[in-house]
Amino acid sequence: MKGDTLRADFLVLGSGIAGLRAALGLARHGRVLVVTKDQPTESNTGYAQGGVAVALGPDDDAGLHLQDTLAAGAGLVSEAAARVLVEEGPERIRELASWGTRFDREEGRFHFTREGAHSRNRVLHALGDATGWEMVRSLLERARVTENVSVRSFACSSDLVLDAGRVVGCRFLEEDGSETTVLGRATLLATGGAGQVFAETTNPPVATGDGVAMALRAGAVLLDMEFVQFHPTALAVAGAPRFLVSEAVRGEGAHLRNGAGERFTEELAPRDQVARAIFRENGAGRGPVTLDLRHLDPERVRSRFPRIHATCLRYGVDVSRDPVPVTPAAHYVMGGVATDLHGRTTLPGLYAAGEAAGTGVHGANRLASNSLLEGLVFGARAAEAMVADGPEARVGPDVPPASGTPQAAAGRRQEIQRRAWDGLGLERDAGGLRGLIAFLEEVRRTAPSPPADREAAEERNLADVAWSMAVSALFREESRGGHFRGDFPRADDRFLGHTLLEGGRPRLGDVGAPVPERAPC
Repeated sequence: MKGDTLRADFLVLGSGIAGLRAALGLARHGRVLVVTKDQPTESNTGYAQGGVAVALGPDDDAGLHLQDTLAAGAGLVSEAAARVLVEEGPERIRELASWGTRFDREEGRFHFTREGAHSRNRVLHALGDATGWEMVRSLLERARVTENVSVRSFACSSDLVLDAGRVVGCRFLEEDGSETTVLGRATLLATGGAGQVFAETTNPPVATGDGVAMALRAGAVLLDMEFVQFHPTALAVAGAPRFLVSEAVRGEGAHLRNGAGERFTEELAPRDQVARAIFRENGAGRGPVTLDLRHLDPERVRSRFPRIHATCLRYGVDVSRDPVPVTPAAHYVMGGVATDLHGRTTLPGLYAAGEAAGTGVHGANRLASNSLLEGLVFGARAAEAMVADGPEARVGPDVPPASGTPQAAAGRRQEIQRRAWDGLGLERDAGGLRGLIAFLEEVRRTAPSPPADREAAEERNLADVAWSMAVSALFREESRGGHFRGDFPRADDRFLGHTLLEGGRPRLGDVGAPVPERAPC
């Protein structure tokens, strides 16, 4: 492995909505390098269909959006973070529209729909059901014409670089197996989610929790890793990927039916409740569960959900004529690398935004369509902190390449995913979690380090992230939001706080301020 070293003022890991918005904010203050392990458009953002929640409708306001966010989060939402989200969100959306994002409109005004647990029609969408893709498109186009922003594709991050306790950059594996080290005065983790921990997920293959795993290995505190949102309705057709069938479909009036054709749950209840209801119908032999749109206007269905209609048709299902077989699948991680309200982590020089970050804004259960707004708002905030905190002249020391002989993957990715789905899925208990932790500790002990290639790096990251989830889930002896324990099926106010994983040990933190505001570096 050769050890090339590059330098930038600011290093951004990830090309989803949080990373790109941060890069645009940083560009006025120095050279920005955005690094992504695949093509720039391949991120969780691009797979977000339903829309972005924002209080811009005539009958809506930030206060109502805040109330709905707090209610969905089952007592664990950091109100300060949620207030930032809902109050700064409208400005960020207007800004994005001014940059050319083609949000859907009726009579010249933004068109809003409703999703589960929202009290108003506040979900703004683009090109029907391609909202995330359209937002990424407009941000990428602006980044490509913005001076000081460069994008480096197909470089897989392997480990953060530290100097005297400060993060000063990151190591990457190139497609040819060589190593590149990028040094900078501030590093942002905008690496997205970790759905690939599980055998069933709506997330793309890139969502292997890389940023969270690297931060864990570097010694950063993680927050609320047990809270994973399982989307109720992923396409369940043999041979097809678990393609997301957006909650907006149920918002338009689609019904969930069991094998006997009976409706069995409130379709617009919070996602954790709907997902467990489907899981239990299937477990009790009353499946398969389907999503029924046949009573809706077929032209409306095809025009409102063109991407869903086309994808399902590719796998033999016409959503306007056929019941759509669905299953719950891992969709979103509410926790992440613990940050303050400006993206600062517990390690100087390291910041996080978007799904990789744990701000406490989602609590125990994310309100539908708050994730895209989170990426915009906290990506912009993290950029401001990165500029304000770092000494302008510092771009890190010269560092040697990773030590040791690069190792190949052990071929345990599918086993990690299967065992995580069984022990860390919709319903958990102490026995299953302890068995999973023992397995993952052995995998981590023998994990490839340094990794020889992307496959090895991702396998190591999946084991680290799954372990952090399982340890946090075992610690929380209650059921709340997206975390359900069959042996502790009720909420317990002794656990009314955030789970902080620090030095390998979980502890309970304050709901109001997950990570104390720290002084600038």
